[in-house]
Amino acid sequence: KLRPGVDTLTDEEKEIINSVIVRAEKMEAMEQERIGRLVNRLDNMKKAVCGDGVSRCFLCGEQLGAGGDRSVVCEDCKKNMCTKCGVQANARPRSVWLCKICSEQREVWKRSGAWFFKGLPKQFLPSPMPISRARDPSPQKSPAAAPAAVQTQAPVAAVEKHCDKAESEEFVLSPAAAQEAERGVPHVQERAHSAEREEMKPALPADDDDEANSYDSDEATTLGSLEFTLLYDQGNNSLHCSIIRAKGLKPMDSNGLADPYVKLHLLPGASKSNKLRTKTLRNTRNPTWNETLVYHGLTDEDMQRKTLRISVCDEDKFGHNEFIGETRVVLKKLKFNQKKNFNVCLERVVQTKKTSTAGGARGISLYEDEVNDGAEIEERGRILISLMYNTQLGRLIVGVIRCVHLAAMDANGYSDPFVKICLKPDMGKKAKNKTQTKKKTLNPEFNEEFSYEIKHAELAKKTLDISVWDYDIGKCNDYIGGCQLGITAKGERLKHWYECLKNKDKKIERWHTLLNENHISSD
Repeated sequence: KLRPGVDTLTDEEKEIINSVIVRAEKMEAMEQERIGRLVNRLDNMKKAVCGDGVSRCFLCGEQLGAGGDRSVVCEDCKKNMCTKCGVQANARPRSVWLCKICSEQREVWKRSGAWFFKGLPKQFLPSPMPISRARDPSPQKSPAAAPAAVQTQAPVAAVEKHCDKAESEEFVLSPAAAQEAERGVPHVQERAHSAEREEMKPALPADDDDEANSYDSDEATTLGSLEFTLLYDQGNNSLHCSIIRAKGLKPMDSNGLADPYVKLHLLPGASKSNKLRTKTLRNTRNPTWNETLVYHGLTDEDMQRKTLRISVCDEDKFGHNEFIGETRVVLKKLKFNQKKNFNVCLERVVQTKKTSTAGGARGISLYEDEVNDGAEIEERGRILISLMYNTQLGRLIVGVIRCVHLAAMDANGYSDPFVKICLKPDMGKKAKNKTQTKKKTLNPEFNEEFSYEIKHAELAKKTLDISVWDYDIGKCNDYIGGCQLGITAKGERLKHWYECLKNKDKKIERWHTLLNENHISSD
C-alpha cells in the first residue's frame, strides 16, 4: 500500500505488488484453460453432426416427419431436430426448444463471461516492477500499481452487479482465482461478495486428473436447492436425517430432466459402511422424497468432530451415476434433541484430497477435505451391547443388538458379519456363544441375547470378550474387530461393566468401538 503523502514504493511493497501480478498470471492461465475446455467440448459436438437439419435430425441424422421422429425447430439455429436431441429451455413468455449444440453454446457464453464482454474475456496485466536489492530510496513512480487494481476491480464490479444470477458467479474469476485475488488484492477483498462463497473451497491443484478438472466448468450453473431436517437423539445415539424435497435441480438427461436420489456420508472416513441413500425418483427436477435416514451409534464425541455430506446425484441405468451438487453440515452446530430445518442451495465441491491409507482400499471417499488429528486411525466399526444381571435367575444376560460402520472384508465391499462373545477366564465351552451370520452388510442387526449362570460376587473377576468376524466359506474367517468389558478395561467399557454390577435387574445399553486387536481364527 502507498504511504500517505509519499509517492515512492519500498522494495517490500514492490515485492507484494509483483507477487499479486504473478498470482494473477497464474489465475489467468487457469481461466484460459477452463474456457478452452468449454470451447473444445463445443467443437467436438459440432464435428459429430450427422443430419441436414431439414428432413433429418441435425444431430443424430434420424428421419423426421411421417414414419419418423417428431420434429422440433431450434430457436437459435432454426435447424430441425428430433425431441431426443433437443433441450426444452424455459423462456418467457413460452418455453423454446434448443438443439444440444446451441444449448451448449449458451452455456459457454454464460460460464466464460463472453455474454458481458461480447467475446471471450482478455485481461491485461502490468509488467513486473524492478526491485532494488540495496535498500536505495531512489524515487520511482508507480503507474503500474493502479492498473493492477483497476483491471481487477472492473470485472468484479460487474460480477457484483449480476450476482443475483448464478450463472455470473464465474464469468471472470474462476474459484481458485477468486480465492487468490481475495487474499492478495484489497479492491477485490472489498467488492467481490460473490467470491466469498468460494473462500472455503480449496484451489484445484495443477496435477489433478481429468475427473477433478471436469467439476469446475459447471460451478456457475444453477444446481438447485435441497430441503431437509436433522435431529440428533442423544439418548439413543442416533442421527435422524429427513430428506424432504429438492427444487430446480440441474437437468442431467437428454430430455431436460433428471433421475435424482440423495446420498449421505459421514466425514472423515466415508465408506460404504456409513453411506445411506434415498430411493430414486424418475424424470423430475423437483423431487419429493419425504424419507428419513438414520445413523445409529453416533456418540457425542462423533458429533463434535464429524461432518455430514449430503449429495444429490442423477441415476443412470446404462452408465455412471452423475453428481449434481452437495451441501455439508458440521454436526457440532446441531443442538442435541432439537430438530433443525435446512433449505440450502447445492454446491459443486472440487475433489482435492485422495487417501493413501489402508482405508482407501475399502472405498474411503475422495472428498475427505476435513483433516483432523484422528483421521489416521482406522475405524473398525461399533457395536451396541446390553448388560443386565438377573438376581432371580442368578445369570448375566448379554444382548448383542447391532453393529454399525463395520470394516469391509470381502471383495464386493461388504462383509458377512457375526459376533462371538466369551466370558473369561475359566468358564469352558459353555461360556462361548455366537450370533447368526448376516449376509452382505456393514450395519447388521442381531437382537440376540445370551445368558451365563454366575454368582454376582464373581462377576468382578470376569472379563467379557466381544469380537466381530466376517464369515468365509471354505477358509478361515476374517477378524473385523473386538472389545473387552471388565474391571481391567478403561473408559466406556469399564463404566458399562461397573454400571451392570451396581444396578442389578436393570438393562444397560452402551455403544463400544471395535479395535483391531490380535485374535486367533474363529471357529
